[in-house]
Order: sequence, then C-alpha cells, then structure tokens
Amino acid sequence: MAKKLPADERRAQLLEAALAIAAEQGVDALTMRPLAAAAGTSLGIVHYHFHDKDTLLTQLAETQILQVNEAMQLAFGHYTDSAGLTGTPALEDLLRAGMRGLWPIIESTPNHQLLTYEITAHALRQRSAGNVSAGAIAERQYRTMDAQAVAFLTLCARRANVNWTTPVDQVARFALTCMNGVVLRWLVDRDSDAALIALDDIVQILTTKAS
Repeated sequence: MAKKLPADERRAQLLEAALAIAAEQGVDALTMRPLAAAAGTSLGIVHYHFHDKDTLLTQLAETQILQVNEAMQLAFGHYTDSAGLTGTPALEDLLRAGMRGLWPIIESTPNHQLLTYEITAHALRQRSAGNVSAGAIAERQYRTMDAQAVAFLTLCARRANVNWTTPVDQVARFALTCMNGVVLRWLVDRDSDAALIALDDIVQILTTKAS
C-alpha cells in the first residue's frame, strides 16, 4: 500500500518520477500506469493529480524550466564583482555571468535538455492532428520561458543601470531563440567550446539592444 503523503509532496514525487521516465525513455514511454509503478503508488492517485497525459506534460515542462532558471539564478547570485564596469560593459559582464553560469547545468543534463524539445515537438504534432488542448502545452511552455527570461534581463539591466532600447519582451524572445539553437546544436555535436563562443556572441548582440 502506498504511503500517504501530503498532496504537494505526492505531486512533486510524481513529477520527479515522470521526469526520470521521460528523460531516459522519451515522451512516448511516459504513460500513467508506468508512472504509478515508478512512484510506488496507485493509478487512481496519479489520475487525481494529473487528469491526463497532456496535463502531466504541461506540468513537467514548467518544472524543467523553473529548475533551469533556479540554477541560473543561483549562479548569477554568486556574481558580485563587475570589475569596476558600468553601463553597457557592466550589462555585458552580467549577461555573460548568467548565461555561462547556466552552461554546466545544461552539460550535466543532456537527456533533460532533449526532453524539452521532445515535449515541444509532441505538443505541436498533437496540435497539427487537431488536438488544440495538447498544442497549448508548447504555448504555455514558451510563455513560462519568456517570463523567466524577461525577469533575468530586467534584473541585469537594473544592476548595470541601463535601459533596454528594444522592448524587453522582444529581447527575451530573441535571446531564447538563440539559446534554443545553441543547445540543440550542442546536443548534436557536444562541442562545448563552440557553444560557449556562441553564448558570448549572443551576449554581445543583446548588449547592443541597451543604452
């Protein structure tokens, strides 16, 4: 018999088990019955927390994004010295610290990074097949990423005492588009040196969008 846990703890446990299954075996392998077995609980409890697979994938995508953001904020929080820089040079330094601080997390979790793309592709395929609610997974996934990116860019600008001359939501969209490409290319060739150079190039471009 499954141990009775508070609802929030049980939900977190289920998401952790779901992440392990999907990262190792792919989205198709993530169904309710294997999830219940992996979490050591009943199928009824799984359905209580997640009405269907689409609901589960939505929560899983958001959990991944927030975990990555927390790791980047932690790395950024350790950054305290701008070496006397101010203005846009300080912004460039701050952006580089945050983005390079994120890279070790990406390197250590390739299956989780691949899962992010897989969830997006799954949602878009479902939308093309007429499943509008499933397609909303990708939209919500990107809204979450946009919000986290806007918060990070706003913090960097405030610390550097600069203003974004391009609306910050557009800057965030551009930055995420570039980052997605860098990570996907790295998943193909695992060339971390080239990826870090690309990140520095992104930082330089972003800096031109502030004054």
